[in-house]
Amino acid sequence: MCAMPKPHVHATHPAIVKRLKRAEGHLRKVISMVEGHRECLDVAQQLHAVEKAISSAKETLVRDHIDHCLDAAAGKSGQHSLHEFKQITKYL
Repeated sequence: MCAMPKPHVHATHPAIVKRLKRAEGHLRKVISMVEGHRECLDVAQQLHAVEKAISSAKETLVRDHIDHCLDAAAGKSGQHSLHEFKQITKYL
């Protein structure tokens, strides 16, 4: 676990919040669609959009957290290994 003395706000947090709010809006629409007995294909399409938005937000948050914690732990030494580790996490 990354021990930080104070809460850290990543540069991507505003974008993550925006993405999650968009997903929240989509989810509300999905609920109303189900309640309104809309076609399953339409509902599934909206659910897919919600799922992708949340997944993208989670991935961004986790990557930023890993990057921040690794930078703090590695300091100046081990920067090459750190860079390689960050590069490989893009394939998760």
